[in-house]
Amino acid sequence: MLERGTEVRFIRTIGEKKAKAFNKLGVFTAADLVALYPRRYEDKSIIKKAADAEDGEICALVLRIDTKPEARMSRSGLHYITFIASDDSGSVSLTFFNQRWLEKSLAQGATYRFYGKVTYSMFARTMQSPDIDAVIEGRPLKGIYPIYPLTSGLTQNAIYTAMNQCLPIIESAVETLDEKLLSKRSLIGRAQALKQLHFPDSMENIEKARKRLAFEELLIFQLGVLCIRAKTKKENAIAMTLKGTHSGGFISSLPFKLTGAQQRVIKEIYDDMQKPNPMVRLVQGDVGSGKTAVSAAAIFLAVKNGCQAAMMAPTEILAKQHSETFEKLFSGFGIKVGLLTGAMTAAARKDVKSRLEAGEIDLIVGTHALIQPDTVFSRLALIVTDEQHRFGVAQRAMLAEKSGAMTPHTLVMSATPIPRTLSLILYGDLDLSIIDELPPGRQPIETFAVGEAYRKRVYNFINERVVEGRQAYVICPLVEENEDSDAPKLKSAEQHGAELAKQFPSLKIAVLHGKQSAKTKDAAMDAFSKGEIDVLVSTTVVEVGVDVPNATVMVVENAERFGLSQLHQLRGRVGRGIHKSYCILIHEGDSERSKQRLNIMCATNDGFKIAQTDLEMRGPGEFMGERQHGEVRFKLADIADMETVTQAREAAEEICTEGLFGNEKYKSLADETVRMFRIGGSEYIFS
Repeated sequence: MLERGTEVRFIRTIGEKKAKAFNKLGVFTAADLVALYPRRYEDKSIIKKAADAEDGEICALVLRIDTKPEARMSRSGLHYITFIASDDSGSVSLTFFNQRWLEKSLAQGATYRFYGKVTYSMFARTMQSPDIDAVIEGRPLKGIYPIYPLTSGLTQNAIYTAMNQCLPIIESAVETLDEKLLSKRSLIGRAQALKQLHFPDSMENIEKARKRLAFEELLIFQLGVLCIRAKTKKENAIAMTLKGTHSGGFISSLPFKLTGAQQRVIKEIYDDMQKPNPMVRLVQGDVGSGKTAVSAAAIFLAVKNGCQAAMMAPTEILAKQHSETFEKLFSGFGIKVGLLTGAMTAAARKDVKSRLEAGEIDLIVGTHALIQPDTVFSRLALIVTDEQHRFGVAQRAMLAEKSGAMTPHTLVMSATPIPRTLSLILYGDLDLSIIDELPPGRQPIETFAVGEAYRKRVYNFINERVVEGRQAYVICPLVEENEDSDAPKLKSAEQHGAELAKQFPSLKIAVLHGKQSAKTKDAAMDAFSKGEIDVLVSTTVVEVGVDVPNATVMVVENAERFGLSQLHQLRGRVGRGIHKSYCILIHEGDSERSKQRLNIMCATNDGFKIAQTDLEMRGPGEFMGERQHGEVRFKLADIADMETVTQAREAAEEICTEGLFGNEKYKSLADETVRMFRIGGSEYIFS
């Protein structure tokens, strides 16, 4: 009998080979398969007459095949099948490429439903390689088709077939919400929602299913956040003192004057750290606003109170850069800085860990190596994490557990601009500080939005800057060609890198993307930061990266595919040195809406203003791109849908008042909350 925990390889119709493909999509069990939600839907239930189909329209036509399907070959050697089909309003010329089997399977005189794009030529209406379903009397055609994310070795039909095997699990899904909550929010049951997502009756029911499951996701997330905050507030922390630390002297020693915003945020941090309860504070600041100096002030106070501090960075190369920066800032103050990453030799790691445990290192900067079981601290009292969306609450908790009886103060630094109202809900486990002022003298980055016609000029511009001794980034939305079958015109890093290498044979060009190993990525980024590479062709993996002051050009391909906030983050990779910097956004098509959005990037460098505009213009479903909070990823929830987010928050507060854990009424909800915040096989303990 199929159960939620059954491995996918044991699900009928899958087997070992397909199981590996499913694993690539994060599907390892039957429960994972049920949680593989469609990315979109095709509605083939509305049948059009051939004469009513507009040029370029994607629609369904029911046609009778008039001419015998014939196999032919083009001059280039491409096999195709062609024939004429019609209804009572007119005829359509149909062509299928590389599907020779259709010559025998399609019968002249038979009727089929064809779903695809109708194109008008000078002589006829045409459809190329549409989806086909035989029309059989007495057997209704399936109307709405879910379209799932795919990977090599999987087809939509393979997923449909496998999902059919999971129907008993879907229909017996345990309800997580009580009747009162379902009624109050006008939500359908969980089992019904899952069934409508995978086996929909209508588009209306799909929306009801999405609404229900999205609310559940947001509710579970809010429950976790509230429980973590409540737990943290009960804990004890080392209360720091400013007396005798010479913190003012350290701040005066900085090679730049702090802005008013930096001074205000440092005061908020110092006020927190002097309390006997742990600080848990998020500092949001635009690119270049000076978050590093703020974190340095917090680290200085902790160390001068006889404690240790740890900073966790998302990449090894960024950790290395942070350690070098802190060594310079703390030079002359007797603060010992250490570095711990997975790339270090076993002997080097052992030495650092030994000195850390002995209390010989005051500040340790590292990657995930910091949360390994054999990393032991002497007196950890402050944790600083860089880039909140790379580290979630569970990872911070794993590091916090290394502090012993006292809970460390936590400072989270984020350059991701998010409107304040949204931040207060999304980061409910954190107090919020915003650095809303840039240091004086920072040059704005000149930004231009251009179409494909400007490509040659863009290439010449890149070449001119490199000849001057500068460097450039070129960002692509895809890693490989054909990665997104729905968008064949999108640039891929692999292909575009090869094209640029041919275009500029004298330039040193490298490719960087998320499918490469950490070692390969770090090597490419390191070479670029050292000036050994002229042009770095990359995906958004560079969104959080090292400072390369010599990089002055950021080119983003298919810019219309990115959110404005993400474009702003990418733009922030340049403009970090003394040289004038530029951002060029190349877009496809002439959509007025796309042009309007990109023009906002050209008009302002204010990340928070851009984030607010992005939220207003794009609306629910698009604002946050990956839609994640730390390691927690939302599959259906739209965190820009403030109404639903607020409702989920209110419901979570009501449930927490009654008590989530140990309450039989909310057992399923408590289980799902623990599951959402699980990381690395271990579970975050909420109480």
